[in-house]
Amino acid sequence: MKRSKINQIMAEADEMIRGHGFALPPFAYWSPDAFLAQAAAARHVIDARCGWDITDYGAGRYDEMGLFLFTLRNGRLDDLLRGQGMCYAEKLLISKQDQLSPMHTHVIKAEDIINRGGATLVIELFGSDDDGNFATDRGGRVMCDGVERAYAPGEKLRFAPGESVTLMPGDWHAFWGDGGDVLIGEVSTVNDDETDNFFREPIGRFSQIEEDEPPTHLLVSDYATWLG
Repeated sequence: MKRSKINQIMAEADEMIRGHGFALPPFAYWSPDAFLAQAAAARHVIDARCGWDITDYGAGRYDEMGLFLFTLRNGRLDDLLRGQGMCYAEKLLISKQDQLSPMHTHVIKAEDIINRGGATLVIELFGSDDDGNFATDRGGRVMCDGVERAYAPGEKLRFAPGESVTLMPGDWHAFWGDGGDVLIGEVSTVNDDETDNFFREPIGRFSQIEEDEPPTHLLVSDYATWLG
């Protein structure tokens, strides 16, 4: 992805988020130089990979297959393994109309996916086989706003603003906006996007960036290069 495209997506996402009555935390608006100056004090933000995250899954077709994310807070895997401490994470996502976030699952993370506003969120679901692999012939059970329901293999559940689903490890899912863009909330156990995303197809989680202009704000994938 071109950096100019990423900067544009950031500006448009911030406008949409504000339009739905949400506000991002102060570190969202730091310039790269300001972030570098605050790096020592903001060590948790860096280590927990909180912040801007924009991906086209390496396909170069962001409007067709991609996702905007902003990690607001994220805990520590050590705390999760001990069963105490900061065991949770929270994100805001934007899924554009007909923009696919491709089929994947998690081994550790359980997550509530919430339609925070906009159009209809469509989530396509499949279950896992006995080894946790994608299974075309298996469904499962999920909680929709606290009410348990079964899903058939490949069933597409639809969520209006305010509605949500709880996905457990092994629930394979893909999603997109229908009828417009959707602001999505994600509340989950500790999130590790580097090791706990398992895609059905061999695709990448992060994008390769073409630096055609300076970054407005850093992506989480920039931290290692820019902040050390």
